[in-house]
Amino acid sequence: MQVTSIRRATTIVAIVVAVFASSATLAVAKAPPGYDDFADVWPTSVPQAQCRPGDRVETGVQGEVSLSDRKSGRSRRGYNCNIDLVGQLQNEGTGITSASYKQCTYTGTSFPTNLLNRKPAGVNVIDASDPARPRRTAVLNEPAALGGTWESLKVNEARGLLVGTAVGILEGAGYISVYDIATDCAHPRLLNRGAGSRLNMPIPITTHEGDFSPDGRTYWASGVAPGYVSAVDLTDPSRPMVVWSGVTGISAHGMGFTPDGETMYLSNLAGLTMIDVSAIQNRKPRTIVSRLAPHIGQKFWTDGQITQHSIYVTYGGKPHVFSMDEAGSGGAKLFDAARSSNLKLRNVIKLAINLPRNQTRAVASAGGNGPFAYESHYCSVDRPVDPRRMACGWIQSGIRVFDISDPDRFREIGYFNPAAQVGKTFTTLTNSIHAGLANIAAPPIIGAAALGRAILQGQAPLTGIVNDRSRLIGVDMTADWCMSPPQFRGDLLYVTCSDNGFLALRMDPRAGTAR
Repeated sequence: MQVTSIRRATTIVAIVVAVFASSATLAVAKAPPGYDDFADVWPTSVPQAQCRPGDRVETGVQGEVSLSDRKSGRSRRGYNCNIDLVGQLQNEGTGITSASYKQCTYTGTSFPTNLLNRKPAGVNVIDASDPARPRRTAVLNEPAALGGTWESLKVNEARGLLVGTAVGILEGAGYISVYDIATDCAHPRLLNRGAGSRLNMPIPITTHEGDFSPDGRTYWASGVAPGYVSAVDLTDPSRPMVVWSGVTGISAHGMGFTPDGETMYLSNLAGLTMIDVSAIQNRKPRTIVSRLAPHIGQKFWTDGQITQHSIYVTYGGKPHVFSMDEAGSGGAKLFDAARSSNLKLRNVIKLAINLPRNQTRAVASAGGNGPFAYESHYCSVDRPVDPRRMACGWIQSGIRVFDISDPDRFREIGYFNPAAQVGKTFTTLTNSIHAGLANIAAPPIIGAAALGRAILQGQAPLTGIVNDRSRLIGVDMTADWCMSPPQFRGDLLYVTCSDNGFLALRMDPRAGTAR
């Protein structure tokens, strides 16, 4: 009897411990008391994905390609957790971002190394009707495509349009190409054969990045410094015309919009600028708008820099905005946007490698593989209304997928970090932004601010930053750069990574608890 009682008590204790452990794993994400949205650093990472037996899991902390794996060659096999590779088309690698429409993907270009390609240079069109056997069906070689599309290559699904601009290195001007992809996405048809696509007919834009208004009538080109933004009228896509332009601040990066297209969430150096663009959105077709686009509000922070882009979503009918930081391990932030003039931070997605205590480790393991390390970059959601999942290109951390169905309880549910292409160079991967332009600077300088801050605040050690793989120029190719937004296609993800090219990935349906 006594033994039975002890066993029962032990069982009850075990159940209680398990319940509390589970509750802790899925605890509501809360900032510490007194947390300052501007001055403080989010202190926690999302719960780690629970992988399947047989997955090639990470050996370092969450999100890291460990130094030992880089030295031993283990990273050449890649990593996966609840995500499997279905098909791949490497070609010559890809630029920073690519775009997808239905079964087709359009790969970004990297100037000037893309011009070294032995095959026709330009934006590769990939048809993944059979995701296990993706194939190149066309190459777009207008000036905008050849000039390096950087982060400008975007699709508008409502109208079936693809746009790219010529950026060159960091910033460009003048050239834009507009393609019809609704008729046959595998064979885009150039619509503007005059202005914007002929060398002698540039249009007055500066560009680094851009995106469509939700209805597809306007393409917004942003030129980074000095915060110059242009609205290009595409009511008649065969005749793109600049209808508004202006300086919005010190810098202008990516953007997102409310569904009516009247409010823009413009990414800046470290934050968001909310702008009333209703005058441009509601203009008469091909009418030049002389009104200013007034600022509604601004939100700045120091936990992350070079804010990349934003995604407007709703939870239970209430507006929210995701914002991703390209530098400084800021991760992906979620804001309550009930008032665009006063965004309220609600939650943050970070990997363990992004936390202050791991900043020395991050620099040590990624050192020698280019200026970008383990930062978030571009993300996408499976749907804008009550989203369930978000997939992100997390640069050297690969493709990461998160359960975001509960805005207060984010968690990671899978990842895929493709095989490192050690030994290959830009002479083979002519279109890879990693194999090409990254060779200019090997240390992970984009994360320098986060490292410096962690050291000064005593959260990370100063020792261990430099090791026998550290270098100043030339990348060691021990991890790929995945910077493009993965696109949801049912249980598939279509994405590109710089060295590995196009990847069709399948998420294990048993992973996560998507509603």
